[in-house]
Amino acid sequence: MTHSNWNYPTQIYVGPGRRAELSGCCLALNIQRPLVVTDRMLLALPLIQEVLAELLLQGLSPGVFSEVDGNPTGSEVEAGCQAFLAGGHDGVLAIGGGSAMDVGKTIAVMAHQRCGLWDLEDIGDQWQRADASVIQPIIAVPTTAGTGSEVGRAALIVEAASRRKVIIFHPQMLPKIVLLDADFTVGLPPHLTAATGMDALSHLLEAYCSPVFHPMAEGIARQGMIIVRDYLARAVANGADLEARTQMQIASMMGATAFQKGLGAMHALAHPLGAHHNAHHGLLNAVLMPYVLQANRSVIEAPLALLARQLEIGTACEDFLAWVLALRDEVGIPHRLSDVLSEALEVPAIARAAVLDPSAATNPITFKIKDFERVLRAAMSGEVESASP
Repeated sequence: MTHSNWNYPTQIYVGPGRRAELSGCCLALNIQRPLVVTDRMLLALPLIQEVLAELLLQGLSPGVFSEVDGNPTGSEVEAGCQAFLAGGHDGVLAIGGGSAMDVGKTIAVMAHQRCGLWDLEDIGDQWQRADASVIQPIIAVPTTAGTGSEVGRAALIVEAASRRKVIIFHPQMLPKIVLLDADFTVGLPPHLTAATGMDALSHLLEAYCSPVFHPMAEGIARQGMIIVRDYLARAVANGADLEARTQMQIASMMGATAFQKGLGAMHALAHPLGAHHNAHHGLLNAVLMPYVLQANRSVIEAPLALLARQLEIGTACEDFLAWVLALRDEVGIPHRLSDVLSEALEVPAIARAAVLDPSAATNPITFKIKDFERVLRAAMSGEVESASP
């Protein structure tokens, strides 16, 4: 696949093998001592070791922070900030899935701040509490194709005391440079390829269905879903398919760009479920998807019918819902929420948290606690129709 350089929404270098340009990217941003933020599993892989060796070869002095879990907590960010300061680092190179990128971006924002992490929760203009002059430059290299965190201005961090996933926001959290190098995604197992790919679809789909007026985001969402239609199953079936891998990276990035239009009940439920059960975020969205669509059906029937025609999968809302179910089945997503949770689900507690989640504000219908409870019970039983009001 040919290489491309894009400047929307930030500098994006697309194409396999572009990791060779990481040293140059650091130097372009005056980063001499990058802190490489990744996770423990990735740190052991040859690609990460090659990156570190190349940085050293080019005269840079990288450090590594890999204490990152699937649902990262404030204590992990604090430990990362301590590592950043102890190593005298001057920038962050975040390599990994959404968790590593979220932690890396948050470290870059918080390492030199006087305000607290939770002071920057995405409420109103709270981001202005941060001193923008001390925020460090960020380079992001995604190793999955789902969250799109590489082009996001926010991060999801768990506040352990309240068991909440908190959205931390600052405009300068957006990485300065993104490398979409599909070589980093080749080793991703099929089940994670499927879960992260469906996460990208959830971003695109909820942005498309959001009632917020934003035609540019809506257009990006539509095109992103066409890419998912064409390439997700291919990437799951053959992890070495660089064309499919690259296209899914692009779809993931498009999803995160589009969801400035808003998200919805999938994410409003997935956030507390992830915080309470430490389950994979993308997998939760994938499982919840048809139940939330059914619950919203009364107001999204026409938009989904139009989408079905644009994706050339049918002419009616029912055709789109059938495609979602078929795609989930093809890539191996469990049908019921009970199949992915390791402990009993506290339906009322999750529903109460979902109502308060910021994503709930842009759901096509204003869900009350009882509506979220109905969706959760439908998802646990596997009966899509019972999610309807």
